[in-house]
Amino acid sequence: MTEGYVRGLAEAGASRVAVVGGKGTQLGVLAGIDGIRVPDGFCVTTEAFRRALAEVPSIGARLDRLCALDPEDPEDREGVRVLSAELRETIEAVAIPDGVAAAVTGALARLGTEAAYAVRSSATAEDLPTASFAGQHDSYLNIVGPEAVLRHISRCWASLFTERAVTYRQRNGIDHRTVRMAVVVQRMVFPDASGVLFTADPVTGNRKAATVDAGFGLGEALVSGLVNPDVFTVREGEVVARAVGAKERAVRALPDGGGTREVAVEPRRQREPALTDAQVVRLVGLGRRVEAHFGRPQDIEWCLVGEEFRIVQSRPITTLFPVPEARDRDNHVYVSVGHQQMMTDPMKPLGLSMWQLTAMVPMHEAGGRLFVDVTRSLASPAGRAHLLDLSGRSDPLTRDALETVLDREGFVPSLPDARPGGPATGGAPAPIETDPAIVTTLVQRSEASLAALERGIRSKSGPELFAFLLEAFEEHKRVLSDPLSIQVIMAGMEATWWLNDRLREWLGEKNAADTLTLSAPGNITSEMGLALLDVADVIRPHAEVVAFLRGVGDEDFMAELGKSAGGAEARAAIGAFLDRYGMRCAGEIDITRPRWRERPGTLVPAILDNVRNFGPGAAERRFAQGREQARRKEEELLSRLRELPDGERKAAETQRMIERVRTFIGYREYPKYMIVSRQFVYKRALMAEADRLVRAGVLAEREDVFFLTFQEFHEAVRSQRVDDGLVRRRREAFRSHQTLTPPRVLTSEGEALNGAYRRDGLPAGALAGLPVSAGTVEGRARVVLDMSKADLEAGDILVTTFTDPSWSPLFVGIAGLVTEVGGLMTHGAVIAREYGLPAVVGVGQATRLIRDGQRIRVHGTDGYVEILG
Repeated sequence: MTEGYVRGLAEAGASRVAVVGGKGTQLGVLAGIDGIRVPDGFCVTTEAFRRALAEVPSIGARLDRLCALDPEDPEDREGVRVLSAELRETIEAVAIPDGVAAAVTGALARLGTEAAYAVRSSATAEDLPTASFAGQHDSYLNIVGPEAVLRHISRCWASLFTERAVTYRQRNGIDHRTVRMAVVVQRMVFPDASGVLFTADPVTGNRKAATVDAGFGLGEALVSGLVNPDVFTVREGEVVARAVGAKERAVRALPDGGGTREVAVEPRRQREPALTDAQVVRLVGLGRRVEAHFGRPQDIEWCLVGEEFRIVQSRPITTLFPVPEARDRDNHVYVSVGHQQMMTDPMKPLGLSMWQLTAMVPMHEAGGRLFVDVTRSLASPAGRAHLLDLSGRSDPLTRDALETVLDREGFVPSLPDARPGGPATGGAPAPIETDPAIVTTLVQRSEASLAALERGIRSKSGPELFAFLLEAFEEHKRVLSDPLSIQVIMAGMEATWWLNDRLREWLGEKNAADTLTLSAPGNITSEMGLALLDVADVIRPHAEVVAFLRGVGDEDFMAELGKSAGGAEARAAIGAFLDRYGMRCAGEIDITRPRWRERPGTLVPAILDNVRNFGPGAAERRFAQGREQARRKEEELLSRLRELPDGERKAAETQRMIERVRTFIGYREYPKYMIVSRQFVYKRALMAEADRLVRAGVLAEREDVFFLTFQEFHEAVRSQRVDDGLVRRRREAFRSHQTLTPPRVLTSEGEALNGAYRRDGLPAGALAGLPVSAGTVEGRARVVLDMSKADLEAGDILVTTFTDPSWSPLFVGIAGLVTEVGGLMTHGAVIAREYGLPAVVGVGQATRLIRDGQRIRVHGTDGYVEILG
């Protein structure tokens, strides 16, 4: 029986990827789009591949061994190379089963036995929305004769295990044992020109700009990098840019079949465009048709035969960051929330929807991240000046990205400033007195609101809980928008800016506020790091407890801890810490992230580092040292100021500002602490509802609710029904969001901008960033992406993507900080200054460019990092 081994392209479009692979399915769908021409052909199904692999000895055991290896681990890399080569050789050596061979030769007879064919791999994990697998598997051109076609089908099967394909699957979390290979066999076309069409700009992400790469002959010359192609940019039906490449070589089919050859292009044609402008515009029109059918931008391979375009492949462009949905067709400019909150990882739907419901301004979701639409702020002169000033002080890269958009004439509309008496577009709130009692009052108000929330929620369940929470969210926003709270935050920030600006102007002192704010009172986040030092003091004398903790994973170990000698004291100390800070965790703005109270094992590496690297009383000493260093710096600066012309006035103003910054700057961290405290109260109540849904058989597991929005969760509780397919699709979408890197600024056209540092004079090879905490330090770089896996020694420099408040326990043991994301007033910067750590943030790709263990020098005053070796 041979019917299951071959399907025509028309059938392939209606088949599942599991049967004909990603490429086969795409080509089948393309063949059914009106106006799109696809070369004739058929698919050899994955059932044929399965039948052939049944002849391979011990294939299952070999795949198990391959899955156990990590291509990213240098020790496993050689094993991956050897085992992949063995699998390829074995599969190529297996005779194609008779039934498969008969099905293929029958299909060839219907299309023409003597014709030339392209034999192309089509894996089940290929041309996916999250992973294109472009170039990872093998394809062969100009193959003539049934015997040669069958031989190249075997080679396509074997290419499932090229080393590059194995590594690509591993990086994308795809199990080798679950992947199958189909093969597409198509009539060969012999084009005059060929190339690639991107229906969105693959570099900038702009959805309105299509890019066409073109060369003479077969597309292999472009794919292999043999030629510099012609590059055309098309916007709104017009070629707006073109660059004609020097196409000295081309790839042509051998005249008698059996492959291709590289040929020289006649000198007079090398500088001729491969396509006319009219042809380019017509091709883009076809591409827009394909894009509309699939519903997302496409990477399309095309051939020009005479005056007719043939489409030979289309896959989604997987690297583009999604665009927030808008209710109109106007231009919009969005700023990333994650870059301000120091959490650029994707959030799950429940976390996204709850942050939106409690946020002070409307937030828009894209790629699992949140963005704020700042178009109206940019449109008026006063709003634009305020936004650019604020972003420039906190994150110059965001300001630069916004200025890049503003430079595009007409993209942002121009609006007049608000009329007197109308709504304000920006500006500082009214000044307040420098009085510590104001901070005390604000903290007391927040604590009273939290206590009322805890009392009120205890008796709520079912639909009543969700109604209660909607009211609680309004109180949440009221607490956050307390005008006095905003005044205190702004007073601390403005005092910081005043000190840095004036002392640089008067004394040439850079970032003076960094030292002046050391050990400022009332900083809940820095107090948290010091509190974990106190926990280490309790544990350090008990060797049995230390040994027990070294064997702890992520599980809740607290019950077992009490059985060790000294365990009761250790458990009490950790418990007290969790009572105060257990609502925190990495990525804490996402309510679905496990809190320290839920996974106390996350803290164990930091506790053990503190046990090893510090002596008793380190927290108190460290705080006292910082306070004394700030006092000495204040005396030095005031003394130098008094020697200047008009020095007494300048010194008096500076002293007032120092008092002001030390009074208010610590409060900067408190609202975030209160947000996550409230969130944890919400979460515990919601997870009790999730447990009820599991017991009722509505959910398979409690964490399925993370993939529902708050509103959908409410409906599930009311109706006792959940769409399993929705949860599954949301899980898949979240995995795809994890592969994306969010931009600082995003436009409604899809353009992703991250800004650039506009400064000269850095040492050769230095990595530029934003100076946020003064000083210079040299040490060993520790690249840490998960704080629960941190292993730090005294003098190490922490290099990571971002640091929200949950990372501050690690700050007490390091000598410096480098992050990819951050700004002058973001949490990591504030705590680095509090602890006196030289720090540079906003260093693009720092975790990739700096290798773990390298020696680096961090210039926290001037804002760059040197890699020493």
